[in-house]
Amino acid sequence: MIVACVLLTGFLLWASDRITLQGERTIFTVDCKRGEWINEGCTGTFVPGARYAFRASALRQEVLYWTRGTQSPFGKLSNCQVKDRDNWMCTVPTGPDSTMTEAMVNGQPTNGCADLPTPLHRVSKWRWWALSFRAAVFGAG
Repeated sequence: MIVACVLLTGFLLWASDRITLQGERTIFTVDCKRGEWINEGCTGTFVPGARYAFRASALRQEVLYWTRGTQSPFGKLSNCQVKDRDNWMCTVPTGPDSTMTEAMVNGQPTNGCADLPTPLHRVSKWRWWALSFRAAVFGAG
């Protein structure tokens, strides 16, 4: 009984994205298939979208980012102030005399952070995996 409770608690923590084995923050998104976005609603079917991963290093004061499940290369943000995986701020040069700030605040990326699309249609980790399972078993809508 104790083992079952521990496993259930561990699963619930993993599903909520409170803990990860790698100590990373992943932003889970959905796409709108055969429809369009109107405000925050989809007139079609929700399908799993991209998963954007961030690994912030307080030791090196840098952030690596990439899109999970793709062959695209990772990006690197330097000149950062990293508190933890959910709270960091980086100054990024945009020209010879200009910079912009990219940040994650309480696990929420700022608009356009690390080239994330806007608007970003986020969902919880468990919902993304449920949509992914449904697409694998029944087709993607």
